[in-house]
Amino acid sequence: MSIIPNFDGDAVLDPRLLRAFVAIADSGSFTAAADRLHMTQSTMSQQIARLEEAIGRDLVDRAARPVRLTVTGERLLGHARRILALQSEALTLVAETSGTTSVRIGMPDDIATPEMARAFATFTRRHKEVRLDVTTGLRSDLTRRYRAGELDIVVLKEDTPSADAWASFAEPIAWFSAEDAAGDLPDPVPLVTFPPGGLYRDAMFERLERERRRWYVAFTSASLRNVLMAVEAGLGLSLLPVDATRGWRLKSLPDFGPEPPVVASLYSWERNGIVGELAGEALDILKRHFDRERG
Repeated sequence: MSIIPNFDGDAVLDPRLLRAFVAIADSGSFTAAADRLHMTQSTMSQQIARLEEAIGRDLVDRAARPVRLTVTGERLLGHARRILALQSEALTLVAETSGTTSVRIGMPDDIATPEMARAFATFTRRHKEVRLDVTTGLRSDLTRRYRAGELDIVVLKEDTPSADAWASFAEPIAWFSAEDAAGDLPDPVPLVTFPPGGLYRDAMFERLERERRRWYVAFTSASLRNVLMAVEAGLGLSLLPVDATRGWRLKSLPDFGPEPPVVASLYSWERNGIVGELAGEALDILKRHFDRERG
């Protein structure tokens, strides 16, 4: 039988039977409908009989010439067309490969630049099967997730790159306050920081301890933009990438002297294939970014 019982014991209509029914309704003939669906007339008759058995009523007036639908058949016809259309739509959807391959990327906020986004867009137009899952966050979380295999490509801000880094770039950092902040540092020093696990946070604490200055955390955010806004608003001082402060109303502080640069390192589990190709393009962007910064 072509009738599939569901868990409630009711009959679920086989789309093959509905397709035969619609073909007869459109052609007005068992013979013409059979030719359209490339089957014999007897097979067509059997399929309509099975559909009528499932419905429990006659759907076709076989004595009429041309064949006509019964009242029940007319009621079913519109629904049958919609069922077949939905089936076709579902099959087309599951056959579509766009966005079916996930590439997982992690990077700090300031590396997720418009240039990087444009490169991602170009890449996905070239590889329509790829869906990019981008995570921005702190070094500790990105490092953990990459080492656990949860990210395919990652850019990390760190003190020293690991041996498996594709490449690393020195990034100058410095202390900043609001542009209109008073010249003398307050005591204790208010700090604007990232949450625990952020690279600059620990470096700030260590430097102030070496300077024997009292300090406290006045503002914390995982967002680089929020940290920059807080410093600009005068909530406190922060240790930040020099390039990230461009365009903000901030001033560098000479009180502590120069800070050793951090490094931005790119890691990828694959050197070839789609992941390797995208990692290579991200690396090119990082090279241009840090070349401009040095210039």
